[in-house]
Amino acid sequence: MLPDQPIEYPCHVPSLTVRSAARETQRVFNNCKHAANLDVMVERRSRWSRAVHTARWLAGTPWPILALDLLRANMIGAIFTFAFLRFGIPADHALTFGDASVRNQIVFAVYLIVAAVVGGLLSIRMSMPVLIWHRRRSRPDNGFARRRALALPRMLTAANIGLWVIGGALLTVMTGLTSGKTAIVVALGSCIGALVTAALSYMQSEKVLRPITVAAMANDPDASHAPSVSTRIMLFWVIVVVLPQFVIIGLALAVPLGIAEPRTVIRPILWMGFAAVAFGILAVYRLVSAITDPIKQLRRAMSEVRNGNLNASVRIYDGSDVGLLQAGFNGMVADLRERNQLRNLFGRYVGEDVARRAIETGTELGGEDRYVGVLFVDIVGSTRLAVQYAPREVVEQLNEFFRVVVDVVGRHGGFVNKFQGDAALAIFGAPLELDNFAGRALAAARELRIELESALGDTDFGIGVSAGRAVAGHIGSEQRLEYTVIGDPVNEAARLTELAKDEPTRVLGSARAVFLGDDEEAEHWEIGEGVELRGRGIETLLARPKIGPIAEFADATTEIGFTDDDEVAEADA
Repeated sequence: MLPDQPIEYPCHVPSLTVRSAARETQRVFNNCKHAANLDVMVERRSRWSRAVHTARWLAGTPWPILALDLLRANMIGAIFTFAFLRFGIPADHALTFGDASVRNQIVFAVYLIVAAVVGGLLSIRMSMPVLIWHRRRSRPDNGFARRRALALPRMLTAANIGLWVIGGALLTVMTGLTSGKTAIVVALGSCIGALVTAALSYMQSEKVLRPITVAAMANDPDASHAPSVSTRIMLFWVIVVVLPQFVIIGLALAVPLGIAEPRTVIRPILWMGFAAVAFGILAVYRLVSAITDPIKQLRRAMSEVRNGNLNASVRIYDGSDVGLLQAGFNGMVADLRERNQLRNLFGRYVGEDVARRAIETGTELGGEDRYVGVLFVDIVGSTRLAVQYAPREVVEQLNEFFRVVVDVVGRHGGFVNKFQGDAALAIFGAPLELDNFAGRALAAARELRIELESALGDTDFGIGVSAGRAVAGHIGSEQRLEYTVIGDPVNEAARLTELAKDEPTRVLGSARAVFLGDDEEAEHWEIGEGVELRGRGIETLLARPKIGPIAEFADATTEIGFTDDDEVAEADA
């Protein structure tokens, strides 16, 4: 007997005596075995849970539709193959299901099941990176998934062809053990079925995967190299027309060569003709829809662009000719949108008419003689404004001032040629010719006085108007130029603006502008005295509008007691 002493066991077994060691050891062994069995069960359940979770996840992706379309393509190919073996060859060599041995039937059935399972697993394995990337596009871009998405239709089609080749080779070998002639027929039928399945599976997978292809090609349309439209048409023509014709020609030649009797080739020839028509309708429908769908989309987008929507775009389906056409359309619209933005921006700086003329005729240095009306407007005491107000407030007031000037000048057909600090120069009659250019400038001056008085409040201003012959064109250098008007009317309008700041109406025009305007506008002006403006050296007859003085000046004259312009002039003197 061993003495009673503590014994330490691993696996967290408590200290035991010798008498109870055997019983406790058996219990621990049973518990460990139960734990091992439990781990196996958990692992199996975990695998089953992952499988169920994956199946549910795949149900929310395009894969189920893709799998069904691929299965349908294979079924159509199988039906076409069996029909060919049964009705597409002479009756003496035609095959029936009963002609196959039990062994061949079992092998064929087993292979169908294995091929279906393997094909499904292959499609999942090849599609999974693409499906995950498409569902989680918010994550960093995955170049591998994008490339796999563009190549997926070809990969799925290649997998189908591979399964057909393996199945056809297996059946050919199994049949060749009993009849070499029958083996040749089976091999021929398998090739035809593989071609039919490949054509249908490629078209179906390409159509189902279009949303994913669009996402994969969004940033790089040239990344995909799909068969061109001409290549697709040629392949379908070979499958639908050439192959049936070769079979029909072979059947027809079999009669004079003594291979077959005339009565035996009638049925296969008719079958090949009907099969070519049926498959041709199906294939052409798929092919035409693959081409016309993007074309219809392009037509709708072009209609939107024609109606002025430059944000229109189309989805790029693939890297074929049609896909490159879609990419080219998107690029063209992007260029049009950019040009339109540049033209709008250019027009804001130099005027819409100047921008349009520059785009149409170019921007050569030089100018042309034009009769124009010129309006010059300037704020009085802008230096004082900069001292009294914060810079932001000064900018806001200047923007309001220029907004009114641009609106009023635009309503009368002119354009603001330039902003000079707190002043603006407006031209009437250039770059586009304008009837009654002088009358429009005078009318704009009268309306501008009223609009500025209500918009600027206590901020004073002066407006001068002139008209005459000047040179209008692009001035500067090839690297930096501007469109402007140079001539005596511009100088005269600027000098009249200085005098207008002391006028009750704050507006002065030249008699020449009134004479060049129409009679209707001339009725709103009075010709006054002649003055020699600074820097001109000749006398200018002044023209004053028949409008009331500005509010501030009117209040001042009322307090002093003056009632007309002559008395105000004497008071100023």
